[in-house]
Amino acid sequence: MSSSLSILVTGGAGYIGSMLVPELLARGYRVTVLDNFLFQQASLGHVCANPNFDLVRGDIRDENLVAALLTRHDVVIPLAALVGAPLCSRDPFTAEAVNLKAPLAMLGMMSSRQRLLIPITNSGYGIGEHGKLCVETTPMRPVSLYGRHKVELEKAVLDRGSAISFRLATVFGMSPRMRLDLLVNDFVYRAVTDRAVVLFESHFKRNYIHVRDVTRAFLHGLDHFDELKNEPYNVGLSDANLSKRELCERIQKQVPEFVFVDAPIGKDPDQRDYIVSNEKIERTGFRTQHSLDAGIAELVKGCRMLRNAVYGNV
Repeated sequence: MSSSLSILVTGGAGYIGSMLVPELLARGYRVTVLDNFLFQQASLGHVCANPNFDLVRGDIRDENLVAALLTRHDVVIPLAALVGAPLCSRDPFTAEAVNLKAPLAMLGMMSSRQRLLIPITNSGYGIGEHGKLCVETTPMRPVSLYGRHKVELEKAVLDRGSAISFRLATVFGMSPRMRLDLLVNDFVYRAVTDRAVVLFESHFKRNYIHVRDVTRAFLHGLDHFDELKNEPYNVGLSDANLSKRELCERIQKQVPEFVFVDAPIGKDPDQRDYIVSNEKIERTGFRTQHSLDAGIAELVKGCRMLRNAVYGNV
């Protein structure tokens, strides 16, 4: 894809965006980020010197602002969202406005020539069948408000066309706009700082993906857009369909003093439980490069720097 391409990234100062935007700029693309800096992050300071980078402080719910920005860009990557089941449950009105209504309004403003690459959570699979891998044709049964909004948005995106949907596994790894509320990041932080965690429904399984591989998936989508367009793709580590207990065992190999126990009562507020096949995107030539164990090692070092007060969505 031409290096003269102009790309609008909403939420580009967030956890994924602050990893993706520098990579887009490194390719010579012109990149505009729209972000409201909800978490007071300064995660893009290292790219402000790049003349191909522009930054707009604003909100994706501002339709006049979004309409003006859309006229200047060939590709849209809408990352702006209130991410995760707990945050959305706490403020469902804002969650619907940001996660569903605003991106639907943006879809209505886009021309048919503009390309869209969107992250959709694979939590939309909800509760899977025991021992059966979820593939892209598996019925979506989201169990959270966040998942329901993302599933509805994906249908509208793919109905519009000229779009790629990435159904992301639970993301992990260090980022300039760090999040410690994501499962792997959270558990490694607890292992490093508290040396212990109490597990609710430790048998629940899910899939995982490094934030750097998420960035690589978006670059892969840009490079092979015509081949991949108008389809959803699971994006995760094919060797990392793990239960929470299995994840803790992997962490314990690198933090031997880490102790984890099952809670005798109580429920996990996030009730998803499924395993995922990533074969569809792998057939297009995409391969992950960052393993779960390497990510844990990275997080162990990173968590020595962090204190939890500012690094989360809740």
